[in-house]
Amino acid sequence: MGSIVLVVRLVLADVRRHKVQAAMLLLAVTVATATMALGLSLRGVSDGLYEQTRAATAGPDVVALSGDTGPAVTSALASLAKVPGVIAHHGPYRIVYAVLTTRDSTSSPVVVQGFGGTPGAVNRPLVTSGRWVRSGGAVLERGFATALGVGVGDRVTIAGRSYPVVGIAVTAATSIYPWAAQIGPGGGPSDYSGLAWMTRSDARALASSQDLPVVSALDLKLRDPAATEAFLDAYRVPTLRVNFRSWQFTAKQDMVILRNSQPILVVGSWLLSFLAVTGVAALAAGRAVEQTRRAGLLKAVGATPDLIAAVLLTEYLALALVGDALGLVIARLSAPAIASPTASRIGDAAGLTGATVAMATVLAVAVAVLSTLRPTLRAMRTATVTALSATAHQPRHRPWLTALSALLPTPLLLGLRLTARRPGRAVLQACSTATTMIAIVALLTLYAQPERGYGLAGSSALPNLRGEHDRQLMLAVTILLIALAVVNTITLTWTTAIEAQANMAIARTLGATPGQISAGLSIAQLLPSLPGAVIGVPLGVGLLSLFAARNSAEPPTSWLLGAALAALLATAALTALPARLAARRSVAQALSAETA
Repeated sequence: MGSIVLVVRLVLADVRRHKVQAAMLLLAVTVATATMALGLSLRGVSDGLYEQTRAATAGPDVVALSGDTGPAVTSALASLAKVPGVIAHHGPYRIVYAVLTTRDSTSSPVVVQGFGGTPGAVNRPLVTSGRWVRSGGAVLERGFATALGVGVGDRVTIAGRSYPVVGIAVTAATSIYPWAAQIGPGGGPSDYSGLAWMTRSDARALASSQDLPVVSALDLKLRDPAATEAFLDAYRVPTLRVNFRSWQFTAKQDMVILRNSQPILVVGSWLLSFLAVTGVAALAAGRAVEQTRRAGLLKAVGATPDLIAAVLLTEYLALALVGDALGLVIARLSAPAIASPTASRIGDAAGLTGATVAMATVLAVAVAVLSTLRPTLRAMRTATVTALSATAHQPRHRPWLTALSALLPTPLLLGLRLTARRPGRAVLQACSTATTMIAIVALLTLYAQPERGYGLAGSSALPNLRGEHDRQLMLAVTILLIALAVVNTITLTWTTAIEAQANMAIARTLGATPGQISAGLSIAQLLPSLPGAVIGVPLGVGLLSLFAARNSAEPPTSWLLGAALAALLATAALTALPARLAARRSVAQALSAETA
């Protein structure tokens, strides 16, 4: 117990001394684990929302639809309600294909279902606002109404007739907006459509007045909901064009709108994790001398290597686990909005699965261990006397570098020497820039895709929900990546400035100005950022080719070149402040600190 208390006290004391570094590690792990947890949980959240909507609305297990009309069709569909295994049904009822127009002239295809005034045992839409259908009024599906910006009391025009919106409802009998049509008038696929309900008499009058296409439908409830495939194989109607939609198909269709969301979040979490490792590694490298001295002090008072390793690693592991917990909470709270962007489903998102929690935790631990393992091993292996007298690592002298840099202007000379003497730091900066460019290229590619709205030609188009959802999600991931890249750039610049303060002080004694010192520190980050930006563009294009459709459009070359140039300019701007602060330190103070 004494060793555990000692480790905890030492860790808490170190966190209090380095609050900024602790906050940076916490931020990096939180955003990485939250993004991964969201990506892994989308399928479960979407299925959970569908199941809750299905239970609240008595959703059917099978929907039979036929593009044919007449007594024979009605009789054939009605006969399906009497076959073994069916315990309840609703219909047959008619579905009318029409066009709905709002007051602001937004037009959209709509399927109008003719229902009774009293809900039946199967397919009972849940009214979330207003009331159920009445003569002369229409009820709109909630996802459709949200896209239209229409509420109870507004008026809409359907096939040339004006109707008041008397209610807003949800259902699990059809897919989420905009896939309410299920089949076209001819029995095949149909275009994007919304859903509305009217009384049977109003739907009949609507179809007859305009001679609109009509589909017949029947909702079935099975004794064994899991046996839908066996039911469909046994009771298909060979003489009629009948399409069947099982509840499993409807649940799967809900995920179509999230088809690109999982790759965006999962791949985004990989990139965020890589940036997190880069940033934390930079922090650990900057504190290497301090940690080595600390290990020497612990050895001097009798600490074992195991205890030293526990003290040095526990701080990062503890902060990583706290960040993991915060990330999981954020993922849990954000999941409903991301998994159900159309408002067509109701319910609360289920908690994250054990597998998702485990994967996020493994990621958090990996970030902490991979970032700090090398400095920890170095501190443990350093002899006590050496550790107590440790100073900043002195780079090796390279004559060829000295001869080459002597021909360059002073800022470029200093920047080149700083870069060449710390190749590991340069690689971290290049990787950070390349990772950020991958995300920016992906975002530009998404914005370059032509999006077809859900409206009709000649009217105000409704936005393409899937395209907007993908762009907003990619924008959020890119912003997080840029934020981590900013933190990493500032950290790398400041760490380099602290380690090189003696060399910079000597340069100032030889005539270098503070402006030249500041420019040299900035150039030390720009030199590796340049190949990082150049490499990041083709890497981003190559990564997108694994997920994009074959006919996807590529962003203009000018966009890509502009993004690379913007990344370099941003790096120069971000390094200016820490470099300037480091350059203003007095020469005497810098040299005395190095020799102390």
